[in-house]
Amino acid sequence: MMTFNSDSEAPDVAEPNGNSAISVVPRPNSDSDSDDSVQAVRRLLDAHRGDRHLVLLQDFPDPDALSSAWAYKLIAASYKIECDIVYAGTLSHQENIALVRLTGLPARRWLSAADNSHLGDYQGLVLVDNQGTTSQLYEHLREAGLPLVLVIDHHAPQSKLDAEYIDLRPHIRATATILTEYLQQGLLNLDRNNSKHTKCATALMHGLRADTNQLMHAGASDFMAAAYLSQFYDGQLLSAVLQASRSKRVMDVIERSLRNRKVQNNVSIAGVGYLRYDDRDAIPQAADFLVTEENVHTAVVYGIVHDEDEEREVVIGSLRTSKITLDPDEFIKEAFGQDSEGRFFGGGRSMAGGFEIPVGFLSGFYENSEYNRHKWEVFDTQIKQKLWRLVNPEEGMINTD
Repeated sequence: MMTFNSDSEAPDVAEPNGNSAISVVPRPNSDSDSDDSVQAVRRLLDAHRGDRHLVLLQDFPDPDALSSAWAYKLIAASYKIECDIVYAGTLSHQENIALVRLTGLPARRWLSAADNSHLGDYQGLVLVDNQGTTSQLYEHLREAGLPLVLVIDHHAPQSKLDAEYIDLRPHIRATATILTEYLQQGLLNLDRNNSKHTKCATALMHGLRADTNQLMHAGASDFMAAAYLSQFYDGQLLSAVLQASRSKRVMDVIERSLRNRKVQNNVSIAGVGYLRYDDRDAIPQAADFLVTEENVHTAVVYGIVHDEDEEREVVIGSLRTSKITLDPDEFIKEAFGQDSEGRFFGGGRSMAGGFEIPVGFLSGFYENSEYNRHKWEVFDTQIKQKLWRLVNPEEGMINTD
């Protein structure tokens, strides 16, 4: 059975093949360690001058990922490295859409058929705010021979990575904090009169706030990063991003989660059935809402997301918690385990986590079909059982009455 608040070990990393950058997995926990990481990234960027990098985000990028990738792109440009920021899924959360539109943030969806022919234009792959486990593109890009140059992330280790350098800091609350430290320590000097710098600083502030629950879960490093960004960000622009309205479909999913939730031992569990691919971000928003209920410290919301373009289905879930002794990463990993290749179906960070489980052979959505109802009942029951054996191990089974 799991224990909370353990100190996860970083994965081993193989030596780089013929590259001059140092292969190391730092676990910074002091200013000197942070300095070492920045110096290592500086040497890596200098060694890759003139390259073109593909910066890969999770399938459904959040403000932390989007802003951090943009900061990396600006930093890399000062080393004559051109970067393209891509993701395989979609932007569905209203604030993410507003962030990209209002700031002109240069991220785009990777269209396999149209973009695969351009893979030869890139000399390296960079992972920002993920470790490849939350992107359906990652394995495809590695199989195509694109070398993994750099990983920058604040989540606990998710898989074994072969990269030139990995800056992995599970004790940091946001990847935006790590990128802001890069800026603070001179990898790029922000200019208040540069509109692009101001917009990127605004995006970083949004990403930092989003991943620290408006700084309520921030640590010392996050506060220092926010203080630095306060010199450059545009408060009116950030306010406009935050005022983006929820769509009716998101409100419908929240209502569904309220109607379907089961609460036991201060944990709320809700299945919301089938969702369109573009509405996937309604799931974490529903979890955010359910965890605010009185006498609830943890909420898990999940549903089957149907992707018509790719003709596939995946169970997607989000966890939110206010209980400081509950480690979302350990909880999700123990609940759902690994696939046949040893990759975990999910993981997390402080106070939040998520999981994605392919439906596989059973994929296929049929309008008004009894088949859909039976399939949902099977997945709904199985997920509840896996969660409930951790929430209430004495009973081992959720009460569905």
